[in-house]
Amino acid sequence: MATATRRNAFTSMGTVVSVRADGAADVVARSAAVAASVFDRWDRRCSLYRADSELSRVARGELAMTDAGTELRDAYALAVAWRARTGGAFTPHRTDGVIDLNGVVKAVAIAEAGEAIRAMGVAGWGLDAGGDVLVSGPRADGSPWLVGIVDPWDRHELLSAVALGEDRRAVATSGVAERGEHIWAPTDGIDAVFVQVSVAAADIVTADVLATAIVAGGEAALDELTSREPVDVLAVRRDGTMAATPGWPRAPLGARTAR
Repeated sequence: MATATRRNAFTSMGTVVSVRADGAADVVARSAAVAASVFDRWDRRCSLYRADSELSRVARGELAMTDAGTELRDAYALAVAWRARTGGAFTPHRTDGVIDLNGVVKAVAIAEAGEAIRAMGVAGWGLDAGGDVLVSGPRADGSPWLVGIVDPWDRHELLSAVALGEDRRAVATSGVAERGEHIWAPTDGIDAVFVQVSVAAADIVTADVLATAIVAGGEAALDELTSREPVDVLAVRRDGTMAATPGWPRAPLGARTAR
């Protein structure tokens, strides 16, 4: 008899984080506790919504980035590296000059939490933090992990469903429809044509960063990044039309999905 896939959840970084894992209820609970610890540590280190975080102290000029802890400096270095890799479409610097690492920290926390759950010996698991999803192994019944992509014009409807597996273990969605214009364009002349972009990739950091970069960079970023990065993309334009790469890992919308 197949082992059931169970779910547990907690709140961190302003969103709900869901942990799905194979095994008994106590295994899922311990997996969620491990993940919550990872998220809490990164939130305390890098959140700009916490006055006591290291990054908030940097923003206020009380702490130099060079004097910050290793984790914060590494996260900043990662964000800067992605800025170069995306030609500036992704940036950790807000228009007011404040360093904002939200574009990488949640993904880093997801990846680290996944490794911690894997180290516990859990065979199949899925992590969903506000729609950014990372999975490992098949579901308990042997079926692939299916992730629903919400319609930006109707949050109660699914636009598409993504089947994740070995080559595409992660999917991240970024956009402006749900929370307003929270993604800033790093340069002048950006073609802000997309309201939502979903990226499927082998790892969650790549998926999350490129989803943000394509929303910020528009059609030019979509063409450039998909030509050289091993990802698949589904992008929704402001006029309601969509663009998808040929390899976008579609799944039947009638299939059971995790939202």
